[in-house]
Amino acid sequence: MDDIDSLKRHLGAALLRARERAGLTQADVSSRSGLAAAVYGRIERGQMLPSVPTLHRLCMTLPISASALLDLQSPKALAAAAPEPELTPELTRLARLLRLLTPQGLRCVGALAADIRRRKNLAPFAED
Repeated sequence: MDDIDSLKRHLGAALLRARERAGLTQADVSSRSGLAAAVYGRIERGQMLPSVPTLHRLCMTLPISASALLDLQSPKALAAAAPEPELTPELTRLARLLRLLTPQGLRCVGALAADIRRRKNLAPFAED
């Protein structure tokens, strides 16, 4: 039960912040989203959870994503969803060549790269 209460409080606080950011009153949000003012007030105070269709209408009214309201954007999830940086043409060519090497060839290239890094006084990789 504590998880549900925590979710109610979190969602209510997130709705309050989004509403204030949008410069709206509770009456504005309830009217625009088709909710009774008392119902919206209870949701914002963390006393009840909205249905999925109601949550969708609130997201459209405030404009905020459901994942932001529900705090689904954890740092770990964001890191996993972050786009990979584009490879330079040089790295693309190198990756293509590395795919053709045998395990022994890869170890040799890895040792060569580690030696170059050491000679340039660059920070070592974590696995060194």
